[in-house]
Amino acid sequence: MNNKLEITIDMIVHATEDISKITEPFMEIFDIEEESFNKTETTGYFDNPIIMLNTKLVKKQAKTFLKKFLDLLSEPQINQLIEEIEERTEDSKFHLRLDKQEFVQGILEFSQKDTIKIKIHTPVYNKKNTHEVFSELFHSHLD
Repeated sequence: MNNKLEITIDMIVHATEDISKITEPFMEIFDIEEESFNKTETTGYFDNPIIMLNTKLVKKQAKTFLKKFLDLLSEPQINQLIEEIEERTEDSKFHLRLDKQEFVQGILEFSQKDTIKIKIHTPVYNKKNTHEVFSELFHSHLD
């Protein structure tokens, strides 16, 4: 697995949601404590209060997260990620979104609505190698 790996996790928590219910699976599954998330209180589109949570994982913590994350995905999900590398990658960052409500239940499901945004960054020095670099990264958990 590539030594230079960074993972950022971003999500919006609405006033009606319990932050600890959303961050609890991060602790239980990935050993990421709630305190690891930066919290920014802001106002939503309809003047409703929202909290933006984000964290950046580097080095060993990023590798551990990615290994556990890939271990939890089904083979079809991993194949989907590999098939969509070109569409999901920008500037050496692979973008994916997980359904936040499913995540609270411990289920990793890709979604475009009410999501947890995850960016996996690893250096790609030549754009034509993007598919190869991320393919190798996603297959590395099988080792």
